Amino acid sequence: MSHTWDPDRYLSYADERGRPFVDLLARVPAENPATVVDLGCGPGNLTALLAARWPQAKVAGVDSSPEMVAAAEGIDGIEWEVGDLREWARPDPLALRAPVDVLVSNATLQWVPDHLDLLPGLVDRVAPGGWFAFQVPGNFDEPSHTTRSELAAREPYAAHTRGVSVPASHDPAVYSRVLLDLGCEVDAWETTYLHVLTGSDPVFDWVSGTGARPTLQALPDDLRPLFEEEFRALLREAYPEDADGRVILPFRRIFVVARKPDGERVG
Repeated sequence: MSHTWDPDRYLSYADERGRPFVDLLARVPAENPATVVDLGCGPGNLTALLAARWPQAKVAGVDSSPEMVAAAEGIDGIEWEVGDLREWARPDPLALRAPVDVLVSNATLQWVPDHLDLLPGLVDRVAPGGWFAFQVPGNFDEPSHTTRSELAAREPYAAHTRGVSVPASHDPAVYSRVLLDLGCEVDAWETTYLHVLTGSDPVFDWVSGTGARPTLQALPDDLRPLFEEEFRALLREAYPEDADGRVILPFRRIFVVARKPDGERVG
């Protein structure tokens, strides 16, 4: 079931969402890459950091959302493209596509079912000696996700939310094993951020811009307000505010930086 993205809503927590990208980028030691690609670039605010890090490189941002790419096109010096990450992972037996020195994917792979199967193809797009770095959320067993899934499975919502897109990821060891078997050097780790949020129902505001968005969009206009009301109440119970009105949102994220070996292409 398809859904659309709202760049403005996504950017409402731009600093918090951007920190994992910065932490990922800090562990990519590429010095003078000629080509850098951001798969799942979103509104482009983080892709701009790639251009700042490697000003001599040709930098491109790719996203499947036309809304996100339209928002990114106001950032100069970067090539923007509407495209599907899965197309990037398709076999290229004739080596017709130019290799990429640094391939980055931030908080995107979790939206692609069976994305482990895509890793060989993505590594194949990287030049020998180049880098493939990605970050995915690892918090899908937290109330921010489980309460949404449980509520959406109840009637009258279930009739509309069956088949809705649901993000998922794997532990760092799983990604490491796949990439090690491809001959890559791998640096993988996880971090749990503790985001301090304020405002009215801030956890709902956070998830409604990302993980809960497909579910909310799948509901008809007459049911969505009721679902949101119940969902907000469940989130307030799971993430209570303190006496000063602050809410702490723990957010586990998984990071992988892989260096492709010099030599033959993978795949």
